[in-house]
Amino acid sequence: MLRVAGVQKAFGLRPVLRDASLMVERGEVVALTGDNGSGKTTLLRIVATLLRPDAGEVALDGFAAADPHEVRARLGYLGHDPALYPELTGRENLRLWARLHRLPDPAAEAGLAQAGLEGVADDRAAVYSHGMLRRLALARALLHDPTLLLLDEPFSGLDAQGTAALEAVLAGARESGRAVLYATHARAAAAHADRTVHLAGGVLE
Repeated sequence: MLRVAGVQKAFGLRPVLRDASLMVERGEVVALTGDNGSGKTTLLRIVATLLRPDAGEVALDGFAAADPHEVRARLGYLGHDPALYPELTGRENLRLWARLHRLPDPAAEAGLAQAGLEGVADDRAAVYSHGMLRRLALARALLHDPTLLLLDEPFSGLDAQGTAALEAVLAGARESGRAVLYATHARAAAAHADRTVHLAGGVLE
């Protein structure tokens, strides 16, 4: 499903990814580990088509990352920043995302229910707690039923309800056929994966 081949990326004179290669199969959950600053976020952002690699190839479902429209339609991404609109309500944030993916409004309502945010759906995101924002962002990443879910330190800042929801998503990946690639520096979080790959020196081990 996901193929990363020989990806290289440098920022100025500092190489971050030297020769990163990875395959992730449908229904597989893969944990990406590595020290802080090892390039985990950079690799996820390249797969998400938010950064261009200096060299190498990324393909999802047979579509190259050079065709970002097709790739973005097939993936959900949750980064460090939830990237929500604080002036909009929780419901409005999800409805906006639903319309971008040409989904009906009931999809947003289902996302709110999945996140356990029905009771605050009409509150502005600006007043949400950090845990609530993470839950809303996770619901947004899943709203269009992506074939690949990319998560950057997904357990960081989650409340108990959000942790349970995320664990259910990871546990159900094989049954749903969704691939998941998530970055973490915590050994306990890596235990949720089918396998672990380690990023060191710009190379995946």
